[in-house]
Amino acid sequence: MSWRDVEVRELKVGGYMVVDDEPCKIVEMTTSKPGKHGEAKARIVAIGVFDGQKRSLVYPVKHKVKVPIIEKRDAQVLAVMGDEVQLMDSETFETFELPIPEELKDQISPGKNVQYWEALGKRKIMKVMGE
Repeated sequence: MSWRDVEVRELKVGGYMVVDDEPCKIVEMTTSKPGKHGEAKARIVAIGVFDGQKRSLVYPVKHKVKVPIIEKRDAQVLAVMGDEVQLMDSETFETFELPIPEELKDQISPGKNVQYWEALGKRKIMKVMGE
């Protein structure tokens, strides 16, 4: 698997962490002061990169969590087939199919280049590269 262990206190808003085997972007984070008999806690709100679900968590700041290693790669569009697109990776020349994100439907056409993210065995088209 492609992740590394990090203590909660090292996380930052805008960073990423794994929640329920889903890479998530941290959108909100607050830490409380340590109590009389306890340690400081961090309240984290994260949104899934691939599924868009919002998740709220509370962890002690010394708790270890997984941070995904996200590969940002380029690919060329070979064919558009309805709601899916056939891509060829620009480095490995591997071909594969991915669903087209709703917000990019009108921008994707054969011959264009796109950036896709790969993390924890999942892939998603993130943006269409400009000419």
